[in-house]
Amino acid sequence: MAKIKPFKGVRPPKELVSEVASRPYDVLNSEEARKEAEGNEKSLYHIIKPEIDFEPGTDEHDERVYDKAVENFNMFQDKGWLVQDEKEHYYIYAQTMNGRTQYGFVIAANVDDYMEGRIKKHELTRRDKEEDRMKHVRINNANVEPVFFAFPDNPELEKIIKDVTSQTPEYDFISEDGFGHHFWVINDDCTIAKITELFAEIPSLYIADGHHRSAAAALVGHEKALANPNHTGNEEYNYFLAVAFPASHLNIIDYNRVVKDLNGLSADEFLTKLNDNFIVTEIGEEIYTPNKLHNFSLYLGGKWYSLTAKEGTYDDNDPIGVLDVTISSNLILRDILNIQDLRSDKRIDFVGGIRGLGELKKRVDSGEMAMALALYPVSMKQLIDIADTGNIMPPKTTWFEPKLRSGLIIHKLND
Repeated sequence: MAKIKPFKGVRPPKELVSEVASRPYDVLNSEEARKEAEGNEKSLYHIIKPEIDFEPGTDEHDERVYDKAVENFNMFQDKGWLVQDEKEHYYIYAQTMNGRTQYGFVIAANVDDYMEGRIKKHELTRRDKEEDRMKHVRINNANVEPVFFAFPDNPELEKIIKDVTSQTPEYDFISEDGFGHHFWVINDDCTIAKITELFAEIPSLYIADGHHRSAAAALVGHEKALANPNHTGNEEYNYFLAVAFPASHLNIIDYNRVVKDLNGLSADEFLTKLNDNFIVTEIGEEIYTPNKLHNFSLYLGGKWYSLTAKEGTYDDNDPIGVLDVTISSNLILRDILNIQDLRSDKRIDFVGGIRGLGELKKRVDSGEMAMALALYPVSMKQLIDIADTGNIMPPKTTWFEPKLRSGLIIHKLND
């Protein structure tokens, strides 16, 4: 059962929120963060990408950079740019993209739930990335950025969302990417108790996005528990910051592939090999978007093609075998193009669907890439089935949009 608790959030005053809030640390590089934070001393990038306060080219893993993060975090609090709530609250954070709004509960999730598998994952993590985020959590003694969770729909929690969000939000702004961000503080003690009780009836929470942040937060909490001879399990370090959305609110968009060469094949030879496992239909110059599961879009030589996987090339009863990313990885990338490891092969790159299929065309037409492959998006049901069966999705399978804005709220591990 999911064990969660309210917490005393550390957050910007209402009039500063749009200045403090930033994109997550892992969706942009150091130079992009430097540019976005230019002229804004209140930007959270000074805490989550503190290398921007050093000369360009400074290694983001330099010890001085981690030290700068905590120095800036303390300075933000000293100057009143971040202020801790006096009382423990839950919060609701909503995001609007393309006229559609999703509503999530801002919670403190339990470390043991992660360590014991009640918070379920669907991706592998890399130890170097975990260690980077662990250092950031340790030195700040805080979860500065939230993890993105999903949970099975619950009518009573949906009613609480409706009731709370009928009131005026604490924060309400549009970020530079055009997405709306709305944030409510839940003050009512009965509602707070009810949220805790209702989440306790939910068997599992699911990591939608932020596997490295989840692992880092949980591992630091676990370290602190082992180091404390008087550990009780009730300390604040036993919890980490997350925003949990009802599964039906979330929208997974496509995550596409571009490849630098055809493994020595001509375009015609490549298309001939595709015919073994796919029904290949030439569409022409107009962009073609996959329209159902097991249908793919190929851009090659200035033309778009529809590829439909033939019966027998997939297993709809297997949570991994049903995935289009599995079909394409095995039958196209591995068997024809000899791309064996999606994580390390330099011949392949990945493009989030938020950029549109025009981005795929652009990268092929420029000569940088030889072909592009667009996939039908994974569903939340597929993600939950994989997590529930203990399976792991292939790399670069899911792309959630909009991303959680960082800087709306922070969770301290000692208070």
